[in-house]
Amino acid sequence: MRIPRTLAIVLAGGKGSRLGSLTDHTVKPALPFAGTYRLIDISLSNLAHSHLSDVWIAEQYLPHSLNEHLAQGRPWDLDRLHGGLQFLAPFEGAVGEGMAHGNSDTLWRHKERIRSFGADHVLVLSADQAYTCDFLDVLNTHTSSDADLTIVSTRVDEDPSSYSVLQVDDEGRVTGFAYKPDEPQGNLVAAEVFAYRAQALLDALDELGGEKGGLGDYGEDLLPHFVETRRVVEHHLEGYWRDLGTIDAYWRAHMELLDGCGPVLDDPAWPIWTAQPQLLPARIEATAEVTDSMVASGSRVAGAVTHAVVGPGVVVEEGATVIDSVVLDGVHVGPGVELVRCVVAPGARVTGGSRRGSEDAVTLIGADGTISDRA
Repeated sequence: MRIPRTLAIVLAGGKGSRLGSLTDHTVKPALPFAGTYRLIDISLSNLAHSHLSDVWIAEQYLPHSLNEHLAQGRPWDLDRLHGGLQFLAPFEGAVGEGMAHGNSDTLWRHKERIRSFGADHVLVLSADQAYTCDFLDVLNTHTSSDADLTIVSTRVDEDPSSYSVLQVDDEGRVTGFAYKPDEPQGNLVAAEVFAYRAQALLDALDELGGEKGGLGDYGEDLLPHFVETRRVVEHHLEGYWRDLGTIDAYWRAHMELLDGCGPVLDDPAWPIWTAQPQLLPARIEATAEVTDSMVASGSRVAGAVTHAVVGPGVVVEEGATVIDSVVLDGVHVGPGVELVRCVVAPGARVTGGSRRGSEDAVTLIGADGTISDRA
């Protein structure tokens, strides 16, 4: 198909408060994933493989570590003279100035820049889900259905009440939308990827934002408006999809990756690209016991690691045990420490020779080495 003029906007400005202390000093899209990547790598790699090169990153909360990782788009071939990667930051001195208060409010505040770009379609996506999607298939559904909005949908196996739940008729038209309903009608949810007809999006932003002087979150205003007044269809996403916005979901995605039922990150035809640190290979000492795990570059393991993901630069001392856990960049696990079902924040020193975590819940250990929260 001929690729229509499409602007892709990746929303990467939210704090991610449900991830507890993991996002105290890092924006959610910059969080490590699978020992090698950052969460935003998945979205950008999907865009790159879909041959969409006009990509804007909307930022707000702690953008510095994210910008350093993005390297002007170089890992995804987005550092180009025409188009490529650009950043949307909060601003002053024009209509829409100030800090955004939700994802549709972000679009409203940047609507004049979107308008001046002159796209036929605007693809809006989040940066904190694990999935594989060819966005050209989404655009094909969108254009062939003559839709004002196409919502990428998926089915979830957990409680759908924390998502936007959809009702769809036999022809694929979205007939109902419920934002985080108390009593969800089914498990078909929005997968946080939306293809808008550009003019329809701008008209809706003008209408809704003009009434309120700003907007909120998708589910509060923009999506209900489209479902009620416009032609909205679904593009159903087959295969793995998981929102990584909570500690439990973040941990679970890593365990599914280890079990072979998680996101596909090593498909030669659809690799996940990233700016990897230049580190020595992992060192496995003679005293180590490593089974059913992933160990990233720069790590040194002398203890026992079972069914765990060990990030770059991690040290697991002799006598330490790591089980069913996600140990992020630069963590030091001291002798006698036992980690069970833990997520350990980057840079933490976990010492004291005792057990942290249990089989009953996911335990978050903060950067200070103490238990921070439970999922």
